[in-house]
Amino acid sequence: MTPLVLLTGMMCDARLFAPQIAAFSGRRTIVCSPLSQHASVAELATDILYHAPERFALAGLSMGGIVAMEILRQAPERVERIALMDTNPLAEVDEVKARRFTQMVSVSEGRLANVMRDEMKPNYLSDGPNRDEIFRLCMDMALSLGPDVFLSQSRALMNRHDQTDTLRNAHLPALILCGRDDILCPVSRHALMADCLSGATLKIIEGAGHLPVLESPEETNAALACWLEN
Repeated sequence: MTPLVLLTGMMCDARLFAPQIAAFSGRRTIVCSPLSQHASVAELATDILYHAPERFALAGLSMGGIVAMEILRQAPERVERIALMDTNPLAEVDEVKARRFTQMVSVSEGRLANVMRDEMKPNYLSDGPNRDEIFRLCMDMALSLGPDVFLSQSRALMNRHDQTDTLRNAHLPALILCGRDDILCPVSRHALMADCLSGATLKIIEGAGHLPVLESPEETNAALACWLEN
């Protein structure tokens, strides 16, 4: 079977995809690549391609989706199929850059936990039954990665490029998936990506926010299974 490369969101590690690894690792090789080694999306994509299998299925959530689109731009012949989840194909606007810069200053001054707890993580999740447990996991992942990773990932996101042309030029099986209640990457962004990618399937997970892989794992896994196997 084609290997599956998973790309995590900002300040997340492989635990983000624990339900997906549990569901699919018995049938195919799964690679979960970190996004902590470089401060640009292009360099992150190049590094992942260097270590990835020759040809693979590619799934990324949030920042991972942004890097996945850059991988598709750099090496479309190596990507058999792509799943873009709770992400954004557009370049970062000045208003968001300014807010991100303020967060970077706070983190540089030793307030990573405050930024993650008060400004970022509250926007990630819907009011589901496992919200508190998932929130604690997100905080643990972020604090384990630490301030240097936050700063490098922030720089990468601030300086990313628009990838809509990359999607328009792609011809491969594609899943566009998001939580209905995603505040950070709303449904409209995913409709745009589905329009750009010929033949893409758009799946909206009801009752989930920015992290449907954890908030609604069974429904997310069902959508991923259809994408992987069809």
